[in-house]
Amino acid sequence: MDKKTTQTVKELLSKPQKIVVIGHKNPDGDAIGSCLGLSFFLKSLGHSPTVLMPNDFPDFLKWMPGVDDILIYEKEKQKSTELLEKTDLIFTLDFNSLDRVGDLQEPLEKSEAIFMMIDHHQQPSDYAVATFSDVGMSSTCEMVFHFMDALDEKERLTQEIATNLYTGIMTDTGSFRFSSTTPTTHRIIAQLIEAGADGALIYQNIYDTNSPERMKLLGVALNNLIILPEFKTAYITLTQKELDDHDFKKGDTEGFVNYALSVDNVVFAAIFIENKQENIVKMSLRSKGDFSVNDFARNHYNGGGHINAAGGKSSQSLNKTVNEFISILPRYKQELNDVF
Repeated sequence: MDKKTTQTVKELLSKPQKIVVIGHKNPDGDAIGSCLGLSFFLKSLGHSPTVLMPNDFPDFLKWMPGVDDILIYEKEKQKSTELLEKTDLIFTLDFNSLDRVGDLQEPLEKSEAIFMMIDHHQQPSDYAVATFSDVGMSSTCEMVFHFMDALDEKERLTQEIATNLYTGIMTDTGSFRFSSTTPTTHRIIAQLIEAGADGALIYQNIYDTNSPERMKLLGVALNNLIILPEFKTAYITLTQKELDDHDFKKGDTEGFVNYALSVDNVVFAAIFIENKQENIVKMSLRSKGDFSVNDFARNHYNGGGHINAAGGKSSQSLNKTVNEFISILPRYKQELNDVF
């Protein structure tokens, strides 16, 4: 965080404030961890923070410290709207455009509060008075650690903060295996462990609590795997019926796309998930090397994210979405084949 932004933040936090900390729609471990971690930190400074999420999140994240105090907008719209009307400051974490919060976008745009952004995604919007944006960071949770350090308040790191930040860094780095994991990331992890984060227990809570239905759904997904060798691409489809037949719950398909990317000689992977309720097909995109799925998602599927991890959506049927995807690939054939 540069000196000007740091000074602005210090001035805004120099007296007790009512603060709302917001993550993106369909929050993941990094969104939940960064928001909760920042909330505990702000509370230690004498502020009154509330974590607000646009919608619910997976059960495997509901053990995290402070999670019971999270306000869910889609469940308590009136209470959430009233909170936003009365707040002084709004921190937006792990997203950088207000269209990433679903139905929460309208009350946010109406808010007269001062906005601050902490995020590591590309092409940030300019709605915030103070913006801490760094696409080179492994996660927003790592940025929250740097945020505390920049304010000379690293000594306020507690077990609750450390556990939340560790969780977000671990999940957003694929358990520290993605290229965004730097030596600095590992040094921060060491400090989080020293502050009380239990890495083994966190991993167990996230990855070793699968329901039998989720494991069987994974089997269906792998059975649906299609490989397109000429494009070094693999994709998975899941229909609404397949989800329903396996008692689908939010978060059950988390990480499925990585199995497609793990296939030998595949550099681009996608999963297409039918959502009848929203009448869309949701997709997650992953890549290796310098093939940008962020650009691919922005150019074709009203999405975005990072170079090697992004998401998008289609309003067409599942079959039409997949056929369109396949028809686009020849434009990228040379680029895909040049990755390795």
